[in-house]
Amino acid sequence: MDRLETMRAFVAVASLGSFAEAARQLRLSPSVVTRSVADLEDRLGLVLLNRTTRSVRLTERGEIFLDSCRQVLEDIEGAERRVRGEDAEPRGSLKVAAPILFGRLHVLPIITRILTKHPSLTVHLSLSDRNVHLAEEAVDVAVRVGDLADSSMKAIRLGSVSRVLVASPEYLERRGMPKAPNDLSAHDIIAFESLDATNEWRFGTTGKLVRVEPRLTVNSGDAAIAAAEAGLGISRTLSYQVMSSVLAGRLVPLLVSFTAEKLPVSVIHPARRIASTNLGAFIKSAREYFKDDPLVPIEDWEIPACSDLATHQ
Repeated sequence: MDRLETMRAFVAVASLGSFAEAARQLRLSPSVVTRSVADLEDRLGLVLLNRTTRSVRLTERGEIFLDSCRQVLEDIEGAERRVRGEDAEPRGSLKVAAPILFGRLHVLPIITRILTKHPSLTVHLSLSDRNVHLAEEAVDVAVRVGDLADSSMKAIRLGSVSRVLVASPEYLERRGMPKAPNDLSAHDIIAFESLDATNEWRFGTTGKLVRVEPRLTVNSGDAAIAAAEAGLGISRTLSYQVMSSVLAGRLVPLLVSFTAEKLPVSVIHPARRIASTNLGAFIKSAREYFKDDPLVPIEDWEIPACSDLATHQ
């Protein structure tokens, strides 16, 4: 089989995680797709995909080769579009990954803009609070909130969010408002199990660590916010997650002058990949979105007054 066709078959199987799904997408029989990938592996002398009866997963060499194959195919498709005069219009598919709540609030509007503007483009949005492996899960671009550790990715910073402690007015009326981080030891703490979760909370520009003992631990940001609104204690979240609750008066930010830590919001994609038309369209729309509607730092919020809280401090 033609070398490029074997590469297309390999990319489809790796992206979809299934020989049968790849065959349907390519409009080929499953046996032809299976043979194409086998021919490619024979020519390279490498195993690119680990196969079981229930799953297909990339090997370490397969991950490296997948990125190169995509670049080759994108370059060829780009050359064909340019010669047809179609280079300016995004088309085909784009897979985007983002955290669940941030994706719903801020990435979905970006995708809405793209799909409205580019009718020939399709988008797969994958929402998860874990950091997905872009190559292994065939993700073209991801939005990350927090510091980036993977130097193999190219990052474009879009903005930043703040860590913020919140509690309900009812809780603060019962228990009083903490004046300093050390006061948290006398309060009920709601902890959220996340990738960077820790019971040592960092405060201020000095990076002072204060150990907290949670009374309630949950495994989703929504649950932590709901628990705080229900008056169960103090929760540490990110500013965008509780902005609406704060502005509605359901939650009150605490120790604002101590919680100045900012976390970057970034778009990342494989550094070895030249930005495709589709990827370029997403990055452009993301930049426009955050320029038009930037994330509001907590110190700029117009926080509703909470009656009688001062008497309980």
